[in-house]
Amino acid sequence: MFLSTATNNLDAKGRISVPSDFRAVVGGGVFDGIVVWPSFDGEYLEGGGIALMESYLSSLETMDHYDEGRMALQRAIFAESRKLSFDSGGRVTLPKDLAEYAGLNGQATFVGLGRRFEIWNPDSYKSHVGDVRRLARENRSRLVSIPRVTGQGSGE
Repeated sequence: MFLSTATNNLDAKGRISVPSDFRAVVGGGVFDGIVVWPSFDGEYLEGGGIALMESYLSSLETMDHYDEGRMALQRAIFAESRKLSFDSGGRVTLPKDLAEYAGLNGQATFVGLGRRFEIWNPDSYKSHVGDVRRLARENRSRLVSIPRVTGQGSGE
């Protein structure tokens, strides 16, 4: 699960260290890296691992093959996605067009969101946090507890 927020340096070649906790989430699979794409909700990047992309694909496959919404989502997510492999130091190289889209210059803020994450310009993210907290307060009653199922003989 992608948790926490971390700001790391982005060098002139577009290399940035992915937080170690984030690397642990996607590590150990066939592809040793992350997948990122431009968000269609704002000037930041969205990302995750191959498992997230497979989940999106499964969800999209429930829609009609020629549904306009399905095709738009496929283009916005899959067609614009980039697989970024980790180097030996846990860094990835962000393509210039993605860095420019998100306004990343010198630093980038990784924001963990559970199954996925975002990469923001640090100043843009800081200015966004207040609105997010307000909206979260307004919607906290929508969080419902899911009963925990325990097995017999589990000692719980």
